[in-house]
This record gives sequence, structure tokens and C-alpha cells, in this order.
Amino acid sequence: MVDFHSHVLPQMDDGSRSLEESLSLLRMLAEQGVDLVAATPHFYADRESPERFLERRAAASEKLRSGMTPNLPAVRLGAETAYFPGVSRVEGLCDLLLEGTGLLLLEMPAGRWGQYAVSEVLELSCSGVWTVVLAHIERYLSMQKAVVWESLLENGVQMQVNASFFLSRRTCGKALRMLRDGRIHWIGSDCHDLTARPPRIGEASEVIRRKLGEGFFAEFDARNRSGLK
Repeated sequence: MVDFHSHVLPQMDDGSRSLEESLSLLRMLAEQGVDLVAATPHFYADRESPERFLERRAAASEKLRSGMTPNLPAVRLGAETAYFPGVSRVEGLCDLLLEGTGLLLLEMPAGRWGQYAVSEVLELSCSGVWTVVLAHIERYLSMQKAVVWESLLENGVQMQVNASFFLSRRTCGKALRMLRDGRIHWIGSDCHDLTARPPRIGEASEVIRRKLGEGFFAEFDARNRSGLK
């Protein structure tokens, strides 16, 4: 199983605070059936340059790899890039793609998005350079008009949700319908730590298997793995 969104790199952002915590998170993910993890630390363009971010990420990755054992999930480096006006024209954006792919994980602002923000996401998506994946869209579903979501999907923008979307009685039904209808492309744990925000992607997969069937989940997982090649 693929975990498309996590904060497992040590001392990189508001996620794991140490190598020991990172390794514990990876062990938890392995126990939940995850064998491939996208490490997507936050990138804020108003706080540091892409070059500085990549330097820090490389150091954190090297620290993590020094303690990894064969039974842990493979880790792919990426970023959770926070949207900002002008993001479609920033230099170095290609370096923030998920390692080995053309996937750009983009975190949108809280609240209703303006026309300019939506048009920039569409510009990014239609550039032909990368595929935009919007992070944890369940946070914004009720804040945007239906026409916005339709436009994004029609123009190739992909959607990522957190495992918790499937674990709340209030949202589980909607999550399952969206997944069944092809409106969710990726699922992530968005794990940050061992207590307040631990990985629960294994629980989410159990819900999906139970409600939509083992065959459905196997096909979804196979599409994920194909998309990471």
C-alpha cells in the first residue's frame, strides 16, 4: 500500500522531531501494510528558497536512511508545497516534485479560493510539465463551489485525501462515494507524530476493503503504483 502524504523526515517541519520518532512512524506504517511512503515536508516559499529547502531535506533524508532497516517501507522524497500567488512562475518548482514522478503536491489556502488562485492551479495543471495533486482536499470541499471542483478535475488536477476522511462517521460515506467515483486519486496518512497525528492509513484501507471490496482496493493500489513509475 502507498502512503502518498507524510511528515516522516526527522526535524524537517512540524512532523517528526527525531530519527527515533521517524523510525517508529515507519514501523507503524509497515505494520499497517504500507510499503511505499512519500515523505512530503512542508515547503513555504516565504520562509526559504527551494535550494535551502532541498539542502535541509537531503540532510534529513540521509539521517533517516542511516537508521533504516530492510523491513521498513521505501521512502520517496517530495514536498507539500504551500500555494502562494505566483506559484505557477516560481523557479525550481520541478525540484519539488515527488521523486521519480511528475507529481506536485500542492496545499491550498484555508477558506474559499479566489478566481486567481483557481486559475493558477489550472495553469499549472495544463502546463504539461507536471501533474498537480491537491493535498487533503476534504478540508476544503464545503468551501468551494461545485463548479470549481469540476473544472479542476476536468483539467487533470488530482485529489489527495487523508486517511481520517474515511474514519469519521460524518464523512465516511462521502469519502467512499468520491473514491468509488474516481474523484479521489491518492490517500495519505499525513502523519506527523506518534500521538496527536499518528498514521491511521491501515484503518482507512480496512474500511475501503469492507465497503467497496478487496478487488476495488487492489485496483486502486495498482493504479497508485503505476502512477509512481
